[in-house]
Amino acid sequence: MTVNTPHSLHHFTVDCTSAHKGLFSGILVLVLTIISLILFFVLNEDPQYKQTAVFEVNVCELVLYIISTIAVIVCMIQMRGLKYHHSSSGHGGGGLGLDNSLLVMAQTGMYIYCMFSIIGCSFGNEDSLAPGGMATELSSLIQTTCQTVFVLDASWRRCRTANQARRKPGRQIITFLLVANMAMWAINTLEKGHAEFRPSHLKFFGVWAWTVITHVSMPLAIFYRFHSTICLFEIWKSAYKMKV
Repeated sequence: MTVNTPHSLHHFTVDCTSAHKGLFSGILVLVLTIISLILFFVLNEDPQYKQTAVFEVNVCELVLYIISTIAVIVCMIQMRGLKYHHSSSGHGGGGLGLDNSLLVMAQTGMYIYCMFSIIGCSFGNEDSLAPGGMATELSSLIQTTCQTVFVLDASWRRCRTANQARRKPGRQIITFLLVANMAMWAINTLEKGHAEFRPSHLKFFGVWAWTVITHVSMPLAIFYRFHSTICLFEIWKSAYKMKV
């Protein structure tokens, strides 16, 4: 795609090859996530269906995290043949770089929320949904860890041969992950950002403590998902350029 303006010499080019399957898969996941969130809010309004609402959204989250984790691992395998080019002369120097540093910093919010949620589920024996909640938070913890490791590695990967530049290994999955992180951002923003989403945690930790935990960790968790899309787009854009 090329955009030219008649009064300017600037042009913008984006190579979208080897991305359409991942894009459509990601859009499908995003649409299903939105439907799941709508069902959650509708069912949650009726006290009789509150547990059903939480169960439904837990299943959606669990499936999303498992699929995303598998996608990250497969993408790592597909991109391992690309050249690892960690330049010390770039804007990030010899360290992680600004984007990667922000990603690692934001992941602390994911760790804080997931760890406290797992603790709350472990001691919430009277809550029949505790096992599902624990599985969801544990899978979220694994997914974010794998994804961060992948981003830190893939951000320095570049094609070493013309064949790799033509095949673009892993680009379909990166496209999928980019859209899937938008879906996970929507979950964190619209659902988990509210302290009352986990009533058993409110009871175990106390209203004040769980509210503080949520309001400290969730902004970072939301930022993690948002910033992940930016980092993945940078990989999507730059990893398949030849680097000599």
